[in-house]
Amino acid sequence: MSLTEQVIKVSDGRTVDVLLGDAQSTRALLCHHGTPSDATIWSGWDDVARAHDLRLIALTRAGYAGSTRQPARNVASVAGDVADVLDALGIDDFVTTGWSGGGPHALASAGLLPTRCRAVALLASIAPFDAPGLAWFDGMGPENIEELGAAARGEVAIREWLTTNAEVLRSAGTDDLAQLLGGLASEVDKAALSAGFARTLASSMRRALAPGFDGWIDDDLALLQPWGFELASIAVPVAVWQGDADLMVPFAHGRWLAANTPGAKERFVPGHGHISLVATFRDEIMRELVESPARNLRGSRMQ
Repeated sequence: MSLTEQVIKVSDGRTVDVLLGDAQSTRALLCHHGTPSDATIWSGWDDVARAHDLRLIALTRAGYAGSTRQPARNVASVAGDVADVLDALGIDDFVTTGWSGGGPHALASAGLLPTRCRAVALLASIAPFDAPGLAWFDGMGPENIEELGAAARGEVAIREWLTTNAEVLRSAGTDDLAQLLGGLASEVDKAALSAGFARTLASSMRRALAPGFDGWIDDDLALLQPWGFELASIAVPVAVWQGDADLMVPFAHGRWLAANTPGAKERFVPGHGHISLVATFRDEIMRELVESPARNLRGSRMQ
């Protein structure tokens, strides 16, 4: 297994920080990280991607780590970066997954690149802020309610909130991450952190936030405004994975996405949280991602 980090220039002149596996394939597993994080959070997925003859490609969104900021971006903006990166790497088509704040960006990749995306796995994904019938903040941990409430008031408010409350995450260590997450970490998530995931998560957060809070700020603002595409545009298989012990993104978000994304399948796992979901079900998520196109899409090249 060999992973490399590469900086790729996109069409508007910005650079995008990309984590790459070395599988010799023209098909990819395209991964979208959560908020805040960066591409390296997916480093443990390279071996399972290779097992399915896919090249791991994880993008760091604009403003995080080595990716140039893109002020006023929306969720749909990521599709242009995805297309440019795939073209630069000679990738024909892909399956995609997005965790947490990365979920909407995975959906954007599917909806706006319909001839290249073959399937989507949403992992504890956030739902649209204006989702009809969804009590958006209900069941969310207090830190996220405060943070996203500040983001709803605009850039000045969320920058002030992060500067006051999130500076410690820029130097977070493995041993203190569970405590720093406070009311966002359920007991099952704390167990997943203590089992080894804390090292990966803390390292990713430090790297993502090394330039400052711009990426996190722009993520929050993008997630709370219209995403820039319609869920009705999704025409590939979508699996919605969600645990009912999630204090970062409540279970109701997953239930809403499953009910309102065309053809989506529920993959609800009782007793799991935001972190334990991803730490536990990697192989099952990948197996379904690869099998779904062959099973459901006539003429797909993903066989």
